[in-house]
Amino acid sequence: MVRLWLRLIVLIVACVGGLSTQAQTMSARSYCNPLNVDYTYMIYNADKHISYRSGADPAVVEFRGEYYMFVTRSLGYWHSKDLLNWDFITPQSWYFQGSNAPAAHNYKDSVLYVTGDPSGAMSVLYTDNPKKGDWKAVPTILTDLQDPALFIDDDEQAYLFWGSSNLYPIRGRKLDRVNRFLPVGGVDTLFNKNMALHGWERFGENNADTVIPGYIEGPWMTKHNGTYYLQYGAPGTEFNVYGDGVYMARSPLGPYTYAPNNPISFKPGGFMNGAGHGSTVKGPGGHYWHFSSMALSSNVNWERRLCMFPLYFDRDGLMYADSEFGDYPHYAPAESGVKGGFTGWMLLSYRKPVTASSFRDGHTPDLLTDEQVKSFWLAETNGAREWVQIDLLRPSTVHAMQINYFDYQSNLYGRVPGLRHRYVVEGSLDGKQWLTLIDKRNSFKDCPNDYVELETPQKVRYVRYSNIEVPTPNLALSDIRVFGRGDGQSPAPVKAFTVVRDKDRRNASLTWKAQPGVQGYVVKWGIAPDKLYHSWMVYDENKLSLRCLNTAQKYFFSIQSFNENGVSKRITPVQVN
Repeated sequence: MVRLWLRLIVLIVACVGGLSTQAQTMSARSYCNPLNVDYTYMIYNADKHISYRSGADPAVVEFRGEYYMFVTRSLGYWHSKDLLNWDFITPQSWYFQGSNAPAAHNYKDSVLYVTGDPSGAMSVLYTDNPKKGDWKAVPTILTDLQDPALFIDDDEQAYLFWGSSNLYPIRGRKLDRVNRFLPVGGVDTLFNKNMALHGWERFGENNADTVIPGYIEGPWMTKHNGTYYLQYGAPGTEFNVYGDGVYMARSPLGPYTYAPNNPISFKPGGFMNGAGHGSTVKGPGGHYWHFSSMALSSNVNWERRLCMFPLYFDRDGLMYADSEFGDYPHYAPAESGVKGGFTGWMLLSYRKPVTASSFRDGHTPDLLTDEQVKSFWLAETNGAREWVQIDLLRPSTVHAMQINYFDYQSNLYGRVPGLRHRYVVEGSLDGKQWLTLIDKRNSFKDCPNDYVELETPQKVRYVRYSNIEVPTPNLALSDIRVFGRGDGQSPAPVKAFTVVRDKDRRNASLTWKAQPGVQGYVVKWGIAPDKLYHSWMVYDENKLSLRCLNTAQKYFFSIQSFNENGVSKRITPVQVN
């Protein structure tokens, strides 16, 4: 009888712990890129015994007031009610090898269409119950397609757009929606990259490759106020400068005009880079969001994660996504009045001292706070004896944390059931008395990029992560990122800021006076003083080389510095013709 009561007590404690963890997640008012979803382990490269998670090319659509996210090679898709919390759906029928660069379109809340066969020859799939996933195929095969985009206009006319090449353009054509989506008429060539005029379309890290032409791919159509915005990704998914541009037209098949503020989605600096091959969806409250791919690119080039940024249309009809402090905490889509706004919680852990229970193969604990996604701490075991401790050096108010796990020889492939991460994070002012900040001892959630907002902010100096269970053979962590506010002063405005545009107008060199007591700087630029839509986060340096400008544009540049206490005032924009 005593044993029975003990077992009941253990079950009750476990349930309470699980509910506590769930309540902590559900009550979150913020999110942090990269998005924390249970990414699928890839099956291509399995012949080389390379195991890694990836999520890329997100097609996010609203259907009957809820949201569905289709992601390359994921062997299913995700569902959300708020664009914040995502649950994976294993559909009743689906692509055996997963979709590739999928397209999705909501037709009048009656049918959800999807297509994206990796072979390039595909039917349009449809269902009226995506939660069940009883997908059926329209009896027509559309051929020679990569990275398709399906769009049905207000007049019922259907269109297909496609393209993924460093040679060939983005193309489009009409489809007969009523008659099996059969092609109608010829193929229209819509636009191609122009690297001579658009610096950001050049291949390579920092657009520095002068040999290989950049890619243009992943079209996505958004119609807003009678204008058609055909978005596209360039120049390559593995690079920090992977972004999305847009052409605008008054008709789905053009003629199209290049947007002067391109790229419209761009995140070349910070912890995780890239913001390309995405989709735009109208979220809670009618506010637009842009979802796209970020580059991890460590195990292989195609190792990627997902991100989302608030998206806007300015008074001139220009589309732009706000990626400033784009991998810091931002308010969630459903937060009234602050949709997507930066919380102001700064990075408390950057370059702070770290001690650990163990490490091996040169993957030392200090790599946990270096803001480099490709470096990682590797413990001797993957068990409950392993821990790491970060000294913030002074008491600071912690609001949230992001725990980024890394795949090191994980030996997992496809959708593996039962994966979960269990751990505890504690905080202390003196290193002796500890309080629990995050309790996931009883969690059953798979959370490779776990972001947790504390229900109550806590003032601590020391932060200690204690591992309990990971689903991989090795415990490897890229970074433990602690967000909040220090008690010191925000930095002063930046001085001696200069911008010199090169003879090659695609390039510019920026310098400024280094400031003591700062972590880094955010460079802003755009086509007008009130259109500084681009940003680049720079750590530890007082210079930046841009190779992403459009030759036909004059630009305005500004800069601000930041540290763990806040952000400086942005300087008056400098015009460069």
